[in-house]
This record gives sequence, C-alpha cells and structure tokens, in this order.
Amino acid sequence: MSDTTHDLLPRQLADAHLDALVELQPLIGTYLGIPGTADRLPDLSPTGLEALADLNRETLRRLDAAETLPGAGDDAERRCARLLRERLTADLAIHDAGERLREINNLFSPVHDIRQAFTLMPLASEEDWSSVARRLKAVPAALEGYRSSLATGLERGLLAAERQVRTVVDQLGEWVGEGSDGGWFADFVAKGPDSLRVELDESAAAAGAAVAALRDWLRDTYAPRATGVPDAVGRERYARWVRQWNGTDLDLDEAYAYGWAEYHRLLAEMRKEAARILPGAGPWEALRHLDSHGDAVEGVEEVRDWLQQLMDEAIEALDGTHFDLAPEVRRVESMIAPPGSAAAPYYTGPSLDFSRPGRTWLPTMGETRFPVYDLVSTWYHEGVPGHHLQLAQWVYVADRLSRYQTTMGMVSANAEGWALYAERLMDELGFLTDPQRRLGYLDCQMMRAVRVIIDIGMHLELEIPADSGFHPGERWTPELAREFFGAHSSRSAEFVDSELVRYLGMPGQAIGYKLGERVWLRGREAARAAHGESFDAKAWHMAALSLGSLGLDDLEEELSAL
Repeated sequence: MSDTTHDLLPRQLADAHLDALVELQPLIGTYLGIPGTADRLPDLSPTGLEALADLNRETLRRLDAAETLPGAGDDAERRCARLLRERLTADLAIHDAGERLREINNLFSPVHDIRQAFTLMPLASEEDWSSVARRLKAVPAALEGYRSSLATGLERGLLAAERQVRTVVDQLGEWVGEGSDGGWFADFVAKGPDSLRVELDESAAAAGAAVAALRDWLRDTYAPRATGVPDAVGRERYARWVRQWNGTDLDLDEAYAYGWAEYHRLLAEMRKEAARILPGAGPWEALRHLDSHGDAVEGVEEVRDWLQQLMDEAIEALDGTHFDLAPEVRRVESMIAPPGSAAAPYYTGPSLDFSRPGRTWLPTMGETRFPVYDLVSTWYHEGVPGHHLQLAQWVYVADRLSRYQTTMGMVSANAEGWALYAERLMDELGFLTDPQRRLGYLDCQMMRAVRVIIDIGMHLELEIPADSGFHPGERWTPELAREFFGAHSSRSAEFVDSELVRYLGMPGQAIGYKLGERVWLRGREAARAAHGESFDAKAWHMAALSLGSLGLDDLEEELSAL
C-alpha cells in the first residue's frame, strides 16, 4: 500500500486495502471479476502469509489516523472503520497463532480455493482460455508454497488433525482421477478451443500432477505425523476461530444452552408436522418415507432446471412486495457442483460488474433422484431470498459503502444468519404450507441447532445435559456427535460424515447460522418495537441488506436502529 493513503477516510482506506490484497491474492480478483488477475495464483508459502499479515498491520496503523480525519464520524465511515478494524484484528490473531500453517479442511482450504477459482473464470473467448492455461501452469508453484507452509507447521508442532488430512487426501485423489481418467483439470479444459488444445492439455496435466504430488506428500509424510492429533481444538483456539467466523466474542456456554433450547423447540414442531405426513410416525421416520414416496425430481440436469425455476418464482413473488430488487440482483444461476466437492450446497457471489451472476451449486454426490422436501428451504437459503439477495445487494450498493465491506470484509455469521433468517421468512410469508416442504424446512432448522450443540460440544468436550435424552452426563466426542446428528437429520450417512469433518476442521463456523439468525431476529424485533405500527418490513429489509458486512456485535446494534 503506497504512502499516498495517509489522508484517506476509512471507506477509501478499506478499498485501498482491498486493492493491495488483490495484488497479493489474485484469486480474490477472480471472485470479484477484476481484470488482470485471471492468470495468476497467490504465494501460499510462509513468506506469502507474512506479506498478508504485514498488509493487515499497515492498514490498522493507517486506520488509527483515518478515524481522526474530518468526516470520519459519518455513519457510513464509522461502520466501515469498525468492520475493517475488527476483521483485520481477527485475521492477525489467526495468523499470529500459526493457524494458517495447519490449514487443512474439506471445504475452504487453499487448494479448494484454487480449484474453485477455475469454475468462476470467464470462458467465452480464446483469450479467456489462454488465461486458464497460464493459471494452470501456476498451480505447481502455488501448491508447493502451500506444502511449504504446512511443512513449517510440522516443524513448529502445529498440525491439522488426522481426520482432516485423510479426508483431503481422498478428495485430492478424486480430483486427479486414476489410470486413463485425466482427472478434473483435464475434464475442465476439454471444452476449450482447438487452437489452444496442446497448451491447455499440457497445463492441465501439470496442474493434475501437482495435485497428485500434494496428495502423496499429505498421505506419506504429513498423515503419519498427524496420527493421534485430536479433533477438538480446545477453548482457547475455539474462541479465536469464533471471532474470525462470527465477529463476536461469544459466551460459549450460553450459546451451547441456546442450541439445546432450539433443539427442544424444533423437535416439538417437527413431531406435529410429521403427523400430517405419516400419522403415528416420528419426524425422521416421516422424512425417510418422503425419500422414497415423496415428491422428487429425477435427473441431474432436470434438478438444475427445477432449482432455477424455484429461484425465478421466488424473485417474481417477492420483488415489489417484500423487497425492491434491482435488475442486476434479479439474475441468479443454478449450477451443479464439480465432483470431489464437500456434500453441502453452496453459493458464489456475482462479480463486481455483474458480468458473472450469483450462482447456487448443488453437489449431487452421485445421486440422480432428488426429494423436493430437502431442496426447497435449502434453495431459499442458498439462493432467494437467502445468500443471493444479500450478497448481490452488497455488490449493487458497493459504490455507496466500500468494495471491501461488500466483498472480502464479509463475516460468515452475518451472511449465514441472514440466509437462515430468509428460510424462516419464507415460512412466515406462507411459502411452506405444504407438509413435505415445511417438515423439510424444520429439518434444515434442526440441523443448524444441532450444529451449535455438537460444534461447541465437540471442540470444548462439554457435558451432555441430563434432560437431553441422549447419553446424559457423557462428554461429547466425534463419535457421539455422529450418532446424535445421524439420529436427528434426514441426510445420508455420507453427508453427515462430510459435515462432521467440516465442523472439526473449521471450528466455530457452523454455529454462525443459528446464532446469526438470532441476531437478525433480535434486530428486526427491536426495530419493530421502536417504530410501532409504522414499521415497514420491506423498507427494513432493504436497508438491512444495504448495510454491507458487520460482525454480530455491530450487526445487532445497526439492525435495531434502522
């Protein structure tokens, strides 16, 4: 960051920080659709990690000065400054503790970020494909940097848990394929132009070989050292990650109790709804019945089209009545996730110029039949009115806030909390009166309550309450968590296993859905109480979606004041 930033207000400083961050992390540029970044990859070595930390420290130093300038007390400047300071401080705490030197998980590790970047690149022209080839050629050096960081972690005794390592080894094996199978990178470039065929095939082969080499090193060198490394991270590390993912310092014991309270509330509702579907059956017996006998979509392309139609119908129903959506925000695409993904659906936001729309992604996990009850509420979460309306609206108002607030400053619990709130909103608005769809919605809500219980419970090894009806008085282990999750979810055993690995590898992330929803509900009720009969839910929703990112502490305060 140049010295010319010494007189910038917080929003200007935040964007200067983002520009500098993109130079160090060109994958962010791809995500945002910034020209000139599509053919590069970041330095994932310890040197590269330290460069990112230095940038954060320098921006914090400059923020001290920025907050003293005339105009810095403006609400927009104040919100941006609070977010920037909170995010950079949280990230430095993670860096300084060496957490980036053992960053191995099944969803958001650096190697996953690299592969996902290719799925977001433009592919319309020969020059686009030439950028793909150049980026593929950069994969070996990027992965060697990542391996170097993990090796430094080994030297310092900072290791990922064995379960994480073995899961990622299996994932990477699926990416590279076996025998005559060219693997994911070869499949990806197969649709490129004939004029670049040799270059694309050679660069894809080099990228695949680099992934295979990383897989082999993790399996043969790292995994034996990780044998016996516990899954639970303990209270100190867990609190650090909670701040990173949620933007708050939680009372973890109160949050654990809240998870149990929501579990009991939802269980009572689910029992009532199950009786409407299969009299005398419990919730998960009714859901298993729906797996075989309920409404379903047959075929992978058919389910992609069905999900697109579901989102299009939601936009038509909500725009002008409960939201005011810009034309750019009304566009969202349904996609099928590439093989080797984690089991959970996900969303990727639009580029800053909206040339690439927001997209929802469904991992099929080899299935070709998709029960409707399991999809509707999930796509209200991932698509409309969930992630897409919030994150696309942030991009739409980026010029009024800052690009940092609407992109890389995102706090996971803010976004996930909104998406879970969006599911509940669709229930409140009467979109889930069909028993199948409503039981599916309650099942999704239950999964988020269970996440709070087992994520905190496993990592802190807490005691299971006496009134739980499940191994009372014992302390949580991954094995007990798997049993509890499996008994209180309609999901497959494969999905449950993938989710547990995710929770163990990303401590504190999974609790943000339910705890974030609680903040959105509290903020709405406080605003409703303040305005009385004049409260306008549509206006509140649009003002709330236009705040940009905030941590949970700041979010509740700002939502309440709207």
